[in-house]
Amino acid sequence: MNITIITVGKLKEKYLKQGIDEYMKRMSAYAKMEIIELPDEKAPETLSEIEMLQIKEKEGQRILAKVNPDAHVIALAIEGKMKTSEELADTLDKLATYGKSKITFIIGGSLGLSKEVMQRADEALSFSRMTFPHQLMRLILVEQVYRAYRINRGEPYHK
Repeated sequence: MNITIITVGKLKEKYLKQGIDEYMKRMSAYAKMEIIELPDEKAPETLSEIEMLQIKEKEGQRILAKVNPDAHVIALAIEGKMKTSEELADTLDKLATYGKSKITFIIGGSLGLSKEVMQRADEALSFSRMTFPHQLMRLILVEQVYRAYRINRGEPYHK
């Protein structure tokens, strides 16, 4: 299984990097995982609707250029479907069973994902109705994917 996380924005916080590195190391026992970090568009504090759309479209083009055509794409979006850890584990297990060996998760920038990225996505996943910083979402996502593999292997995990 090859899991790719495409994410917009630079990760600066050392503590988040350390957490992500730890789960990436743990994941190596189960699947190949890589994170592709794309630059975000610089934007002023106040934006018009049109400017927001333009930024999301530019970021979206960069994202789509990195998506493997064979990949099953899961976009992280607040309006996506919420799942339990067990349901995410089941989703990943079913994808592997049905021959989907490439899974790509997409985390957008601070303005979210473009319409084009959402259209390319095979599903949209929400971790909460709350908004999280996209840098923190990386850590949460990597941990949940690791947890999913532990669940699927019947290995203990923190409940």
